[in-house]
Amino acid sequence: MRLYLAIPSVVMALLIAASGLAAVTRGWVLPWNRRSVRRVRLYGWGQLVMAFGLCCQVLFGLVITGPGIREWGAPSGIALLLTGIIVMMVSQRPGANRQGSGMP
Repeated sequence: MRLYLAIPSVVMALLIAASGLAAVTRGWVLPWNRRSVRRVRLYGWGQLVMAFGLCCQVLFGLVITGPGIREWGAPSGIALLLTGIIVMMVSQRPGANRQGSGMP
């Protein structure tokens, strides 16, 4: 098991999941995303799916080393990551740009 890759990836997935959970339950989005997000709860569901996909990637790609499981587990994690990103893109405003927001 490659802990030097698995532990930071799981921590990142937990942070993404916490942000998604806050968006789904409270309607809260990180300050630098507030201007571009139109549907907050859908954005949160996208973050939760993306966090679950990242956990699948870590579990099947780094932790479990079986030959048959890795062939199907890692691509399913990739599919979940892409699904989460697509859901997050759908929830944003069309043509929302970041000009004049004051953030670098």
